[in-house]
Amino acid sequence: MVMNRLEHWPILLLGLWLSGSQVSNAQSAPQPLSQQHVDAVVGHLTRTMDTTAQAERNPRYVGVQLTTCPIQITGPAASEGVYLYQEQALSESLNSPYRQRFLHIVLSADATRIESRTFKPPRPEEWAGLCEQSGPTQSEPTQSEPTQSEPTFVATVEAIELGNLVCTVSLRPSVLGYVGSTPEEGCPVDLRGAVRLTNTIVLHQDGMDSWDRGFDENGIQVWGARAEPYQYRWLGNEP
Repeated sequence: MVMNRLEHWPILLLGLWLSGSQVSNAQSAPQPLSQQHVDAVVGHLTRTMDTTAQAERNPRYVGVQLTTCPIQITGPAASEGVYLYQEQALSESLNSPYRQRFLHIVLSADATRIESRTFKPPRPEEWAGLCEQSGPTQSEPTQSEPTQSEPTFVATVEAIELGNLVCTVSLRPSVLGYVGSTPEEGCPVDLRGAVRLTNTIVLHQDGMDSWDRGFDENGIQVWGARAEPYQYRWLGNEP
C-alpha cells in the first residue's frame, strides 16, 4: 500500500506532490474542513511512537520516542481547538527529554487547513514527564502517582502561550492521511548551529514521517533528515 511504502519515497517526490496540491488549490477552492479533522489529527498525535525500527536498520539514526498527551485549557480560548503537550527523548533516556513543546491544534480562520501551532514552554523542566503523571493539575504538573489510564491536565492559556510561538505547520487531508509543512521561509530557531528550520510531515496509518531540518545563516543544512525522513512508528496496539 502507498502508506506502508512511504519511507521509500525520495523527498523530491513528496515535494512535487505538495507543489501540485498547492497549484490545484489555487485553481479551485478546497473543501472546508471541520472539527472532525482536528480530532483526527489529535487522535493520531496522542499515540506514543518512536524511531526504534529505523535506528535498527540504519545506524545513522538513533532511537527517539515521541510522547503526546492532552491538556485541558481554562479561560476564554478554552473552546478553540485542542491543546497538547509533547516531548521527545532518546529511547535510552526517556526521563530526560531534549525537546518539549505545547501544540495548539485548530482549524485555520478560513477552515481550509488544520494548524498545529507550536509553543516552547517557558520553564520546560517543570513539564518533563507530564504524560506519565496523573491529572488533572492546576496550571503546573504534579508528581502524584498515576491513577488513570488516560490522564488529562488542566492549564491556563497564559501558562501555555507564555512561551513564544515557535512555528506553525499547516495540514490538509490527503491520500496519504494528513500532509503538512512549515511556511516556505521556515521558522526561526537557535539549535545546534541552525537559525532556521523547515519541516514536512505525513501522518499515515503506521505513525508519522518527518523531514525536520535545520539550516545555518548561509542556508546550509546542519542537521536533520536527508536521504529519508525520521520514521516514527506507533508503539504496541494503542487505540
